[in-house]
Amino acid sequence: MTRPEILVLGSVNRDLIVHAPRLPLPGETLRGQRFGSCLGGKGANQAVAAARLGARVALAARVGLQENGAAMVAQLKGEGVDTHAIAQPADEVPGVALIVVGAEDAENQIVTVAGSNGTLPLEQVEALELTGLRWLVAQQELPLQSVARAFERAHAAGVKTLLNAAPFRPGCESLLPHVDLLVVNALEAQALVTTLGGGVAEPEALAQALRARGPAAVLVSLGAEGLCWVDADGTRRVRARTVKAVDTVGAGDTLVGALVAALAEGQAIENALAFAQAAAALSVSRAGVQDAMPRRTEVEQLLAKN
Repeated sequence: MTRPEILVLGSVNRDLIVHAPRLPLPGETLRGQRFGSCLGGKGANQAVAAARLGARVALAARVGLQENGAAMVAQLKGEGVDTHAIAQPADEVPGVALIVVGAEDAENQIVTVAGSNGTLPLEQVEALELTGLRWLVAQQELPLQSVARAFERAHAAGVKTLLNAAPFRPGCESLLPHVDLLVVNALEAQALVTTLGGGVAEPEALAQALRARGPAAVLVSLGAEGLCWVDADGTRRVRARTVKAVDTVGAGDTLVGALVAALAEGQAIENALAFAQAAAALSVSRAGVQDAMPRRTEVEQLLAKN
């Protein structure tokens, strides 16, 4: 078997998705329009996004076998994700996410329950095979100490690290010295900077403040306003592509998966950002999470239009 070039250390959830006319107000009950269930979790999403775009990617995770957890792992295999580093404890329940999508603006509200994601131990991290990897990717739906140790091991092995600091969690600032590339949205960037003692600022200033804490590069995603990238060469802004947003759930995970896939190929950062932005744009133009993630040919066709 060909060794993976990307290892995603992350969560695997069963997503329960309700579509409603709009997001509910506190205490309000709305009549939903439709319901669906699918494989999710930021780790699984990012691994699938990268695999669909042609990357050799493995997922390290913990998926309890109760509540049909084995089917979730089988689905990942079907997407071309290497699952050899997924632990499957028989006595644990997989993670779950409850998602409401509003039809008016395609915005969403999400509540997650960690399940077996929250029990991923240091022993499993110590056993990860890092030989041949280019990138280690992690988010914040796992125990932060496990993510920190994985990043320490990656740096010692010469593997680059990408942290998608989502969802924001107090204490995650301690990970920044071990991060090569930090990816956050505007709210996460502001929360991190506030935790570090800063105030409200423009995206460029937020990215620069975060980069000063350790990462070699910082990407702040701004939704319809595009992307802001800061590294040693300065600041870049990438405009958003004009699409009709149908469902924004999973767009950030598509962005991360596409970006790391492009970087693992050795694409120049300008091309990698355009590639990731195009993949994210395609994903928001469709309903669903992993169902909405594009294939390589679709992204290349969209890029060829400009």
